[in-house]
Amino acid sequence: MAGDTRRPALPAFRPPPGLGGGHRQTLVPHLLRRGPAVAYRRERLDLPDGDFLDLDWIDGDDASRVAVVAHGLEGSTQRAYVRGMAAALAADGWSVCAWNLRGCSGEPNRLLRAYHSGATDDLDAVVRHVTARGATRIGLVGFSLGGNLTLRWLGEQGAGVPPEVVGAVGVSVPVDLAGASRAMERGLRRVYVRHFLRKLSAKAHQKAGAFDGAPDAARARAARTFHAFDDGFTAPIHGYASADDYYARASARPLLTSIAVPTLLVNALDDPFLGPSCYPSAEAAANPLLTLLTPRTGGHVGFLQRDGRYWSEDVAVRFLRAVLDRR
Repeated sequence: MAGDTRRPALPAFRPPPGLGGGHRQTLVPHLLRRGPAVAYRRERLDLPDGDFLDLDWIDGDDASRVAVVAHGLEGSTQRAYVRGMAAALAADGWSVCAWNLRGCSGEPNRLLRAYHSGATDDLDAVVRHVTARGATRIGLVGFSLGGNLTLRWLGEQGAGVPPEVVGAVGVSVPVDLAGASRAMERGLRRVYVRHFLRKLSAKAHQKAGAFDGAPDAARARAARTFHAFDDGFTAPIHGYASADDYYARASARPLLTSIAVPTLLVNALDDPFLGPSCYPSAEAAANPLLTLLTPRTGGHVGFLQRDGRYWSEDVAVRFLRAVLDRR
């Protein structure tokens, strides 16, 4: 498959009348979508460092074909967009392993360390666990932060990617973290930042009370931008010298040309969470295995269609189905 550079035909995105525009496409699904009811089976994966990840499974008829789904910033497997994608993949014959990043499953993780955009060792542990359970065809799907983590892991693996991994899809991915952080400091986008920082600051406060050597939670509470929060909390507890060092070393964009399995990246041009550097057209042109779709509208993890369905789910299912068909 690695030598097969044909790209599947994928449908165009058509929003409902009056629901074009990045903010509407971002907010309407976030606020109003309930998502399908999904009966997950939870499994706890203990990690070598003493921490854990909670995996939520949909067991299909074919246990050898597994889609691994990663959520976004301050999300979980219970978010409507994750349940929607999981249900769509399950309906297409996949078993699904939707994984909660550290501290996102409803229970604080055991270590000072948290989740972050460059925590590719956690995805590596999930993939290897899924492989050990008998999966021979693994598709990866990542949203936003989880998408950056997924694409960066693929780039790190390069030609040495486990042969079970057949392809991947990233949706609304800030592949350049510095560019996304700068974009979020402007205009109405600061409303989103405040929403996330309230949650992130609460976790930083919990960490400060539970672990010796944790950064001062007051600095996290005082942060008004992602850069300030990452400089005071994310970077120091994860071994980065600063927010800028974290962004440079955790971003997926520098490694996109090294991805060695068919991969689809879907970033709407009006995504309020992304900056201009998050549309890696040069890397897509240089890597025949990377397909970049940039619809005019769609927002951030939005893509609500006229028929009430979600285009990102349709596109991800079709892309991964085409990957399997060509193997």
